[in-house]
Amino acid sequence: MTRFKVSPNSAIKAYFDTVNHDLLMNFIKQRVTDPWLLHLIRRFLTSGVMNGELFRKTTKGIPQGGNLSPLLANIYLNELDKLLTQRGHQFVRYADDCNIYVRSKRAGERVLHNVTIFLEIKL
Repeated sequence: MTRFKVSPNSAIKAYFDTVNHDLLMNFIKQRVTDPWLLHLIRRFLTSGVMNGELFRKTTKGIPQGGNLSPLLANIYLNELDKLLTQRGHQFVRYADDCNIYVRSKRAGERVLHNVTIFLEIKL
């Protein structure tokens, strides 16, 4: 049987700049109850970025390159993992790198479309 690999990586990578902090914190609060740790994570998310000489406060998105970034990405995209599992897809994902294995090019296009919609609407 021929298998095709779909990689929605560009959709996911672009998406990390728009991650909703409140939604991410709600996902984290489902497992973490320590208020100090929750406060530190929130501070990490809103710490801001330097663009040349300009400082910009961050109100959304996951900072790229930080030690916590891959962990936060995995927590946030766990909902996508659940969706793909429920639909019976075989996939491998770590942070923003994702491969979904399908049986045809058409199925791959459909899955890619559905993942993009899910990211835009649900997350």
